[in-house]
Amino acid sequence: MFLSVLLSVVGLGFLCWLLFSLAVYALPFFVAVTVGYYTFESGAGPIGAIAVALFAGAVALILGQVAFATIRSPTIRLAIGALYALPAGVAGFHAVKGLSETGSAGETWTLIFASIGAIIVGATAWVRIASFAGSETQSGDVDSHHAGYTAREG
Repeated sequence: MFLSVLLSVVGLGFLCWLLFSLAVYALPFFVAVTVGYYTFESGAGPIGAIAVALFAGAVALILGQVAFATIRSPTIRLAIGALYALPAGVAGFHAVKGLSETGSAGETWTLIFASIGAIIVGATAWVRIASFAGSETQSGDVDSHHAGYTAREG
């Protein structure tokens, strides 16, 4: 009995870790599946569809990271972050809802847990996409600006 409870807790912990780790990839995964399905339906075959899907997902991820890191407008960065965080929040909602239903929680508590899970997973995805911008570029900009200002003063 103790071993099954321990393994259940470890298993749920692993699923939560996996959910948080993969949350930021919800949008690129959606893009990859959509493009792959469209490519397959247009007659490219399974190998071609998989190759195009992998390429499309990688491009979606890299473009989002580069755009978030280079664009300085807070409004556009907010939109890019939301574009990645909202699908992750939806995925988190359904994952936590499924886990809560498996644990036989009541309907009200299931929705409460799922809503809290959606907020936490969406916030985690937001923090991860924001971390792609890197603090080195921001501190490097400040240092180079400060160095230029000091050189002009002296």
